[in-house]
Amino acid sequence: MTDQWIGWGAAARAALYGDSGFYRRPEGPAGHFRTSVHASPLFAAAVARLLARTAAELSTETVALVDMGAGRGELAAGVLAAAPAGLRITAYAVELADRPPGLDERIAWCAEPPQGVTGLLFANEWLDNVPADVAEVDEDGAWRYVLVRVPDGAERLGGPVSGADARWLERWWAPAGPGDRAEIGLPRDLAWAGAVGSLAAGRAVAVDYAHVRGARPPFGTLTGFRAGREVPPVPDGSCDLTAHVALDACAAAGRPAGGAAPELLDQRTALARLGVTGGRPPLALASTDPAGYLRALAAAGEAAELTARGGLGDFGWLEQRVG
Repeated sequence: MTDQWIGWGAAARAALYGDSGFYRRPEGPAGHFRTSVHASPLFAAAVARLLARTAAELSTETVALVDMGAGRGELAAGVLAAAPAGLRITAYAVELADRPPGLDERIAWCAEPPQGVTGLLFANEWLDNVPADVAEVDEDGAWRYVLVRVPDGAERLGGPVSGADARWLERWWAPAGPGDRAEIGLPRDLAWAGAVGSLAAGRAVAVDYAHVRGARPPFGTLTGFRAGREVPPVPDGSCDLTAHVALDACAAAGRPAGGAAPELLDQRTALARLGVTGGRPPLALASTDPAGYLRALAAAGEAAELTARGGLGDFGWLEQRVG
């Protein structure tokens, strides 16, 4: 705890990933918010189908799954449970926190993505937690760093944005006037480029809260979450700190790292391609197979949550093929 004024990137890095940071808490992310992974096993099943599709495209029966920002390994475990018979999977969970007890022994736990693997790298709500500095347009129309005080989250303007950060803003985030804010996405770009570059062949997918140039939020998106509730962002380790991702900038950064032409789409469209649509089962099934109808109805409700407009269905999906 300190009264020193520092940039949001450094403050968030310590608050989330320091020795006593938020993401090292024993309850894990699931103790504070629900992602698509926690909403329904249909999500992991869809990722399993994407993994199988990747293996078929690569003409291999042994394929790697790299779960970036794995939390407590829920997605990797769900994919292993849903994978088709005969598909041999080498699973990696990439996370800075310690390996949780009871995790499937087939999942390797590591702090960095493995290098040179062939398969699917899947980053669900990872990039939004890569710390980024915040900038604000001052009264003279210039970008300046926003500084934060750790104990209470109070803010004030610091020096002018310069160097690579300034070039990133010029390319990716056009200000409209004084008071406009931005999260400088350069650290996310570099993180994504590193993730894509870790694959020898296959595909890399990022799923996250997202926006693109031309539709940036004028006041930024930095916020906090604690115990299922949105709270003011205070970098003291007591809450999650998250900001939406400029996925178009990440896509451009991934191409020199080995990624082919990227595809940007929403989760509703991406999951529909993988067989998750939210359609209700036919009513006639209720009379011929009541139990099956109830199971299908429950699955339809879960699929509807995963693909809902104004909710999880609006998440951005960035897909880049490698090799």
